Amino acid sequence: MATILAPPPEGSDLRPVRGQPGIPLVGNTLQVMRDPFATARKRYEQFGPVSWGWLLGQRIVTAQGPEAAEAVLVNRDKAFANGPAWSYFIGPFFYRGIMLLDFEEHLHHRRIMQQAFTRTRLQAYMDAMAPGIKDGIGAWEPGAGFKVYDHVKQLTLDLATDVFMGVELDRAEADRINGAFIDAVRAGTAYVRFPVPGLRWHKGVRARATLEEFFRRHLPAKREQSGDDLFAALCQAETDDGHRFTDDDVVNHMIFALMAAHDTTTITLTTMAYQLARHPEWQERLRAESRALGKPVLEFADLDALPSADLVMKESLRMVAPVPALPRRVVKDTSLLGFHIPAGTTVILPMLTNHHMPEWWPDPERFDPERFAPDRREDKAHKYAWAPFGGGAHKCIGLHFAGMQVKSILHQVLLRYRWSVPGGYEWPLDTTSLPSPKDGLPVRLERLEHH
Repeated sequence: MATILAPPPEGSDLRPVRGQPGIPLVGNTLQVMRDPFATARKRYEQFGPVSWGWLLGQRIVTAQGPEAAEAVLVNRDKAFANGPAWSYFIGPFFYRGIMLLDFEEHLHHRRIMQQAFTRTRLQAYMDAMAPGIKDGIGAWEPGAGFKVYDHVKQLTLDLATDVFMGVELDRAEADRINGAFIDAVRAGTAYVRFPVPGLRWHKGVRARATLEEFFRRHLPAKREQSGDDLFAALCQAETDDGHRFTDDDVVNHMIFALMAAHDTTTITLTTMAYQLARHPEWQERLRAESRALGKPVLEFADLDALPSADLVMKESLRMVAPVPALPRRVVKDTSLLGFHIPAGTTVILPMLTNHHMPEWWPDPERFDPERFAPDRREDKAHKYAWAPFGGGAHKCIGLHFAGMQVKSILHQVLLRYRWSVPGGYEWPLDTTSLPSPKDGLPVRLERLEHH
């Protein structure tokens, strides 16, 4: 039965938000996690773009579609805050990361952090990554049952520790730090949201302590040296008026940036690998493009010379948004698309399902990279129809780094290997946390003779 979230103020022409609370305590959590696409569609047809339900222990308004996304992300009257919304999910583990700051403080930190993502810095990161990519993918064992997700995750974690930290780690220490990152990320969608030993939340709290200790131990040396890694860049970063990060700031931003960098890139590359395995004509098209460059390692100047890779990357980001939902907390009574949203409400923008709305995307379940081609540009139907990196003041600061890393890895993989899946294979996508294949995406991997 539909109920309203809160009555609008007297005399207001705003509409109340309608929805269904679902079953006590659990609410709509299970449906949303198990089948977000069908759940979002049903809600949209029943209640329109703005509705409410119970999710992970709180009342949540879901705002679907690009118009709602624009209103919330552009945030003209500063009613929607990032920090308190994200903190509920990942606050204890990614405390004061750039995504958890708001308004003036967020802009202040972002200005300093931008120094770590200049063109010169990006070029240095790209050069630093190349040998790690070569060694990482060179060690892959061809054959049937090669799990793409597991191998790509290992590679992006190793690159993150290498290129971002600039600290030499032995395998055991790298695995310990990587394991802490994985535990911190998984803790965000824990059902039990207090530290019961052995459960996700408790592991996340322990992981945070491990990561803090690691970065604090290496921080003094990083303050002393200038390097081509992110850790050194954040230690040295300074705005024109002389503002720098404190030690606490550097530790908080490093922990957040490492999580943000490896997880989202892994999901994007895995989705691309899945689609290229199912559509070998696209895999050959991308391979031909990479071969035409005539170089084993992608260079910074080559990033725009792979137009087909761009199309496939954009379509893969549409089909599986690596960050499936963007939460905001309403800090003062406001309106959204004519609906009354009271202060204290959590609003979620479901980017994963927004990208599958037939109102904006013709035949949304079909893999069709050409929809991003210059003569079609279906993403131009609305400024926020395609928004895998968010938007507004909080648009992902690392989006250029992400594109560069994806192309650098893909280029080397295409030149060395061909991969395939059996006809009719469809991956079982797990959407309980960040989207990933339950089976790790097993493919038949073949080494190419001439690479």
